[in-house]
Amino acid sequence: MSDARLDILAESARNRGLKLVRSRVRTPSKRRFGKVGLTDSKGKPLFGMDAKGPTATPEQVEDYLRNLDAKDWGASLDVAVMPRRKKAQRPTPAPRAKPKPKLGIRNAKPSDAARVVELIHELGHEIDEKRVRKNLAALKKTSETPLVATLGNQVVGMCGVGRRVVIHRPAPLGRITALVVTKDAQGHGIGRLLVDAAENWMRKEGCQLVEVTSNDRRTEAHAFYRHLGYERSSIRFFKKLR
Repeated sequence: MSDARLDILAESARNRGLKLVRSRVRTPSKRRFGKVGLTDSKGKPLFGMDAKGPTATPEQVEDYLRNLDAKDWGASLDVAVMPRRKKAQRPTPAPRAKPKPKLGIRNAKPSDAARVVELIHELGHEIDEKRVRKNLAALKKTSETPLVATLGNQVVGMCGVGRRVVIHRPAPLGRITALVVTKDAQGHGIGRLLVDAAENWMRKEGCQLVEVTSNDRRTEAHAFYRHLGYERSSIRFFKKLR
């Protein structure tokens, strides 16, 4: 993993109140070369650490942080999504606790089309279900199927992904084409999980750079991307073709 990606991983750990510890070994043939670990804010070992220092790979730490986000998010939504029942006035047998809805990230399916339309409308774009189904079919052929975040059986977020070869770059260019989390589920790390999944898809596709455009008025989205390490680099121009 490059120093730039390690810096992003360290920032991701800091955002969770943790610290990324890097191995001091500089010889590639040594056992601990390139290893990392996590401690809490007071330096107490948390993951990938032993008495001699870091033992985990950057990918293992990345997966640990991603799973930590999912657990925190599920716990924080327990009350919002599944309100507790009020106590009955007279004694009754305690009801069995319902299982918490599980958070997942997967490829969008044709059966998701109606829900995806609703999410796209939240972004301010007008489109109908028939067109979304056609777009999903076309994107499946190019292996660019959008990702969706699910809470149990409900789709609560969507991230469009793209990969294209451009003449001026040595590797394919990755692109986040759309990102939205339904309002009721915002503020719980779902957007971060979708972006992480999108970036992993792009790495597997050979991309070395990812870009995303965002409307000038969406200042909260701009802050979100900056928080994830994205930088503003250009101004977007467009023209409708008739």
